[in-house]
Amino acid sequence: MAHISIIGTGTMGQAIAGIAAKGGHTVELLNTSTAAQPATGEIVVLAVPYPALATVLGERAGQLAGKVVVDLTNPVDFATFDGLTVPADSSAAAEVAAAVPTARVVKAFNTNFGATLASGSIGENTTTVLIAGDDPDAKALLAGVVAAAGLKAVDAGSLKRARELEALAFLQMTLAAGEKISWTGGFALTN
Repeated sequence: MAHISIIGTGTMGQAIAGIAAKGGHTVELLNTSTAAQPATGEIVVLAVPYPALATVLGERAGQLAGKVVVDLTNPVDFATFDGLTVPADSSAAAEVAAAVPTARVVKAFNTNFGATLASGSIGENTTTVLIAGDDPDAKALLAGVVAAAGLKAVDAGSLKRARELEALAFLQMTLAAGEKISWTGGFALTN
């Protein structure tokens, strides 16, 4: 079983902790303001809002070296709620990979709402976690954590696909904010 550190104790951090625990993995939840408490897991989930990412990476880069680092942030321009704040050829996950080049960065959970992770379903469908990354072993490790909790994991390709995952998440968020879909729903993949 894996040991998972989750930086961020909000809705997403709690939901991912529940998934990991359901699959029999050990979990430590770390507050973003307590960098003195090290992230000791072989998998470290960055369950923080995008604006906090630079600070967390600055404080914890040394702790993340060599680990599987899961970025779930969405770089939404919250001032206008009308776009992403990263360049069109980049992503938040690319920023994480650049800040911690020895980490095995994957993008995951960002296209899911916390409620669908906690419930394990979107309507009649099992919740699917899309995973993008350049390290096949890192993706497989995270997919195993997801599957052990009864959710589906789908390999979405290389870390370059993080840009599309962030755009998809942004679309889903704008639909929910506009009350076109619920915050307990979202996009589902079917076979």
